[in-house]
Amino acid sequence: MTTAAPTLEALRHAQQLAFTAGSEELEVGDPAGLPLTLDTLARLGAGSPEVLHHLDAGLTANVFRLRDPAGREWTLKRARPQALVRNVDGQTSFLNEVQRRADVERLKHEPGGEARWRAIVDTRYASFRRGIILSPWIAGEVVHEWDERRLEQVFETICALWVEGLFEWDLSPGNILDDGTQLRLFDFGYMYRFDPLRHFNTAGHGADEPVFHPAERFETRNHCAWLLQLERSGGMAPALAAFRREKEIALEAYRRMRARIAARGAEATVLHWLDGITTRWSDALRGDGAALYLAENWRSHVLDLDDDLRGQTCTPMTLQRADWILAALRDHHDALQQHDAFLWGDRGQGQAVLLERYAAQRRQAQKFQVRSGGAELRG
Repeated sequence: MTTAAPTLEALRHAQQLAFTAGSEELEVGDPAGLPLTLDTLARLGAGSPEVLHHLDAGLTANVFRLRDPAGREWTLKRARPQALVRNVDGQTSFLNEVQRRADVERLKHEPGGEARWRAIVDTRYASFRRGIILSPWIAGEVVHEWDERRLEQVFETICALWVEGLFEWDLSPGNILDDGTQLRLFDFGYMYRFDPLRHFNTAGHGADEPVFHPAERFETRNHCAWLLQLERSGGMAPALAAFRREKEIALEAYRRMRARIAARGAEATVLHWLDGITTRWSDALRGDGAALYLAENWRSHVLDLDDDLRGQTCTPMTLQRADWILAALRDHHDALQQHDAFLWGDRGQGQAVLLERYAAQRRQAQKFQVRSGGAELRG
């Protein structure tokens, strides 16, 4: 009898839980010469003179905005004793972030790395065992509108990360800031390593869940929620126009990404997978893109609803997404089926079954409402 190979997720969980249970330390940077001593960073509270603001909305860490004696401002993340996301990924997310901070700092130290990775926050110091991450404070705002510059910068960054074998799952609004010139990414609790020469992502065994990729993650966790707001405020015309702009930028970014990974010797399976995505996009963009809009938004709203339910971290936006799903089923069930938009267990199901299924998920999302303040985190 052959035992099935463990998934990449199972392997990661086992490794990270074993590391957590052990005593080995993981540090990024040198504690010598910190703007504040480690003892000071460990004992800071909301009333400490160095603390300008205490942000307690993070699901993994408490966050403090600090000012050091020289007048420089910093973001201090201190791990919560218990993460508020009730699954293994949530419980190990602080360790995962320190691991990815180490990866990114190595990339920044390569020739030209500082310029190439300017969208990724610097890490002054991080320690898993101390539960500390110290970064420069980011003077930026949450993105409220996705224009051409912002879209080009986010795709440049997430595609470059993918080529380096770093798959970012959580591109939610609270994890991206804009200073007016440059987007900045700064939260990596759900960024995982994978082999881009052989794998698509970190789901399943790496090459058996083709639905997940950088553009999908951006759309699922961020852009499609914004499109939903455009739909509600201005109707389909502005939402469809914004969708086309994003897809055109994503298409060019994916073509560059494909060329880079091919030059590094990616397997044919990976290249064919990328070709399938870009061909689908380019074919749709020759027309009005409405069918692709329906299918991509269905996918994104369904996946984000599922993600929020699994983590028990639902918000009012989760409910709006569920309402969009139910409306799409009532009005466009046949079109969704025709465009092969349904995923996994939804495939082949009738309208009534799916309406009942997603109505039940909406009721569950209502029970799992949590305070949402991740947009306040700055480093």
